[in-house]
Amino acid sequence: MTRVGQESLIRQTTAGAVRGSRQGAVLSWKGVPFAAAPVGERRFRRPAPPEKWHELRDATAFGPMALQRPLKSMEVVPGVGVAEDCLSLNVWAPRDAMQSAASGTPKPVMVWIHGGGYFQGSTAQRYYDGRHLAENGDVVVVSVNYRLGVFGFVDFSSLGDGGSRNSGFRHGFDANIGLRDQIAGLEWVRDNIAAFGGDPGNVTLFGESAGGASVIALMASPLTTGLFHRAIAQSAPVTSIYGRERAAAVAERLLAIVGIDRHEAHRLRDLDPFDLVDAGAELVHQVSSEVPGTLAMAPVLDDEVLPEYPLTVFREGRAPRIPLIVGTNHDESSFFKLMRSPLLPITPAAVEQMFAEIASDRPEFEGVGERITGAYPSYPRRRTPAEVSRDAGFRMPSIWLAEAHSRHAPTWMYRFDHATPLLRVTGIGATHAAELAYVFGSFAPRGKDIVFGMGGRPEALRVSARMQARWLAFAHGRSPDADAAPVDWPPYEESGRSTLIIDRDDVIEHDPDADIREAWGPEILAFR
Repeated sequence: MTRVGQESLIRQTTAGAVRGSRQGAVLSWKGVPFAAAPVGERRFRRPAPPEKWHELRDATAFGPMALQRPLKSMEVVPGVGVAEDCLSLNVWAPRDAMQSAASGTPKPVMVWIHGGGYFQGSTAQRYYDGRHLAENGDVVVVSVNYRLGVFGFVDFSSLGDGGSRNSGFRHGFDANIGLRDQIAGLEWVRDNIAAFGGDPGNVTLFGESAGGASVIALMASPLTTGLFHRAIAQSAPVTSIYGRERAAAVAERLLAIVGIDRHEAHRLRDLDPFDLVDAGAELVHQVSSEVPGTLAMAPVLDDEVLPEYPLTVFREGRAPRIPLIVGTNHDESSFFKLMRSPLLPITPAAVEQMFAEIASDRPEFEGVGERITGAYPSYPRRRTPAEVSRDAGFRMPSIWLAEAHSRHAPTWMYRFDHATPLLRVTGIGATHAAELAYVFGSFAPRGKDIVFGMGGRPEALRVSARMQARWLAFAHGRSPDADAAPVDWPPYEESGRSTLIIDRDDVIEHDPDADIREAWGPEILAFR
């Protein structure tokens, strides 16, 4: 038997042994299966435990990304493919993690959920390299792949037996499959991370965009009790979670796109997976065009994972009372305009249709759009339609979340404003996902990162160092302050609404853009 110690690259998991690799002061294990291949009969079903292996398994390369048509802008590590068999995770640990664990001080764990609108993304994207956090912060970092798009976030359970009563029923479908995959990843961490020097009783769950919203959904889920102990939600569209009626309508629309009758929904398991990927792209276009401000693919209410809307759970004080960091970026919407994405309405007509559709869905909000847009002085000129959408999708939901959670548990709120000279000049600014390289310390090598085309790298590295110091202090169980972050960051409370503005220099603002916040009001404005 191979001895597992500080210098060994071999670790024993509940499914089998894995051999990783060493890079400087960090050891890593990549592409480790945490669930069985979700293919054939398991397509559209909850994850099953991984099949055990008896030979030493190589864990030096990322596993395949979930089914999608990858964008060039994703910057995925070369050689990583796309496959339905995608349920793997990655671990980065300081070289002394096992020695620390043996002496009774295992490392804190940070578990990352990537974003991508619930239909794109991968743990193998350059931005998500956990090596720098593990080395700089003395933590174990885990990143989790999960099923995306039609395979993970379209709920077909209205078309047949949901599967919870009879898991052997061939035509059954489970709801919230992508969230279930994330839960399975957290259960793997609970059961295995001690073998990598991590502390399963000290886990911080963090994510961005769809990943950030997943973090909040998992906080509200009755299935995650005890699986994590702190949370960070970056640019999280936490109100983009829908009820059963809307979920069923989306499933019916997908069936119409692929030409399958609802009574033969089981045939979805026989279709070529990339035909379903392409059908999902058409579904996204149809839904976001016809009802601006809604997502075709997103978490939905169900009987097990999400019995209630997360913000309802938070407002009633029934979410786990764990510390939370939540925030958004100053210029979230410029990304969607640049990428010509349908996910965020950015024209006056689309914004006004969004408010009309919300009022149609919820008559109590009739006329609210005029009140809200009236608080934006330049509306509908210049960038204000996109700013309204930014606040509808990201900023106000995060404020509503911070308000609710701060009544029961320590909560900190930030706004990321930093942009390089090039991003400022082009009007892109601190756009959606811009903070990722700062959090992970994963800027491209000098001379190869286009965002520094007009300079600004030294300043960005200083901002990144402060941001990492805060996130890492939080993961170690302290408030998000550190020596590298000299400005004190007070908790968010409704009386003062202290918000950390992350820019060239960190500053604290109390209730930034108060007039806009007041125009939106305290009621949760969202589709059902």
